[in-house]
Amino acid sequence: MTTLTDRPNSALLVIDVQNGVVDGAHNRDKVIANINTLVDKARTEGVPVVWVQHSSDELRTGSESWQYVPELVRRDTEPLVHKKYGDSFEATELEDVLAERGVGRLVVTGAQTDACIRSTLHGGFVRGYDVTLVGDAHTTEDLTKYGAPTPAEVIAHTNLYWQFQDAPGRSGETVSTVETTFATQDEG
Repeated sequence: MTTLTDRPNSALLVIDVQNGVVDGAHNRDKVIANINTLVDKARTEGVPVVWVQHSSDELRTGSESWQYVPELVRRDTEPLVHKKYGDSFEATELEDVLAERGVGRLVVTGAQTDACIRSTLHGGFVRGYDVTLVGDAHTTEDLTKYGAPTPAEVIAHTNLYWQFQDAPGRSGETVSTVETTFATQDEG
């Protein structure tokens, strides 16, 4: 259904599951376990797994906080996209990586729900991708001291509103890890 022509494939995006990002994040261990399940499923089905890694003043390149969590292991053959902005497409090679693989549908996981996940969901959608959010495979930190809702409420709200996204020639949806399929809508 994507508006991107000749892009029949799906890809799994694993966004910013770095030590300094998910340290203390809501339901951290379960989310990482779910992401591992999805990575294994994608690899088994020959679906590209694309890793996205953020850097900033707090996440200095090469530092321990910048490293991916040890529970998730990227294969050398899997693309690693470095970013400095919330949207994984901004000033990165993500679009080229996806185009090379014929990807028109994104399956999104990672952190943080209310920052890089949300930005990438919208960034992919406005660029013509179908975008699936795996509702139990993303997380965020507790920012209630700044007036934000609880992490559980942020996650629930994001899962709720993303399931109703649609636009001409593309769609958004929210599914659980168990419900996740990498088949495009045309395939079934």
